[in-house]
Amino acid sequence: MGVKSLHSESKQTKRALFVGFVLMAICMAVLILSLNTGTIKLSPMQVLRTLIGLGTTKEATVLFDYRMPRILITMLAGIGLGISGAILQGVFRNPLADPGVVGLNAGSAVGLIVFVSFFKTLEKMSALLIPLFTFCGAMLTALLIGLLSYERGQRLQPARVILVGIAIAAGFSALSLFLSLRLDSETYTFTARWLVGNVWGRDWIHVYALFPWIIGFGVFAQLHAKTLNALALGDDTAVSIGVSLHSKRIWLIIAAVSLSSASVAMAGGIGFIGFVAPHLARRLVGSSHQYVIPISGMLGLVILVMADTAGRSLFLPSLIPAGVLVAAIGAPYFLYLLLAAPNKTN
Repeated sequence: MGVKSLHSESKQTKRALFVGFVLMAICMAVLILSLNTGTIKLSPMQVLRTLIGLGTTKEATVLFDYRMPRILITMLAGIGLGISGAILQGVFRNPLADPGVVGLNAGSAVGLIVFVSFFKTLEKMSALLIPLFTFCGAMLTALLIGLLSYERGQRLQPARVILVGIAIAAGFSALSLFLSLRLDSETYTFTARWLVGNVWGRDWIHVYALFPWIIGFGVFAQLHAKTLNALALGDDTAVSIGVSLHSKRIWLIIAAVSLSSASVAMAGGIGFIGFVAPHLARRLVGSSHQYVIPISGMLGLVILVMADTAGRSLFLPSLIPAGVLVAAIGAPYFLYLLLAAPNKTN
């Protein structure tokens, strides 16, 4: 039995490595395509020449001052949303869990609107402060979900998390709408575009502000992959094998909230990546979170970069927010899972 287990694990590791290499190749291709896309065309050869310092001043300006920061933002945000979804689905043992579905994005939106409503005098520090405000809004949502998803004398009810999250998201969305009506026209336009998933972070300061959140909490999630595997076995089993259930669950939820709130702070209110990426990852590499977490991050990267690239190139002169294209893919898949496997969400 032990030999079979080792053989199965070795096979899964090889499969995960193969999938990882394939996704890395796809990531590189998507990156080159995205760098080549925009109102000012740069051929792949011009992009490569500019990357090694042989491009013209105009090409360097377009590439390094405009396209590169935005693409890095979408890459980091895609990774953050993908890993956040994998954590939430593991912690709550619910395949429908996602930062958007459970209401974290709605909480982040409230945090953003509070910032632009009352702290405009600190606008120069927005790159650093907006992730903190979106984090506070999302943490408030997570706290409310936790309080309302526990039944007295019982443990967390995974099926109840989604229902409570949807209800809280509806309430926070109404609050966001109320606060946004008090904004001036310029700020309201920014907020409206943020809510539909428009990638607004386009400067290097936004990259520097987002990078530590994604790398720090992404590494934290990977280090706690075995804890997520234990939680998937059920609370009683996890406790019996020595998992400190409540503290581990709280820290993992904080990591998921941090990843999602920082990501949407710079990339807009994008949903469904945290839902779709972990599902695809599990189909590709199995259910072990040692592999699901990094593959979910890579899939999130590919989905968001491709959506942003398509949105700013295929519909010129109109620009379609990345969140709209992601929702066009994610919503039908969400409905498919609801209809195909209703009993698995209980």
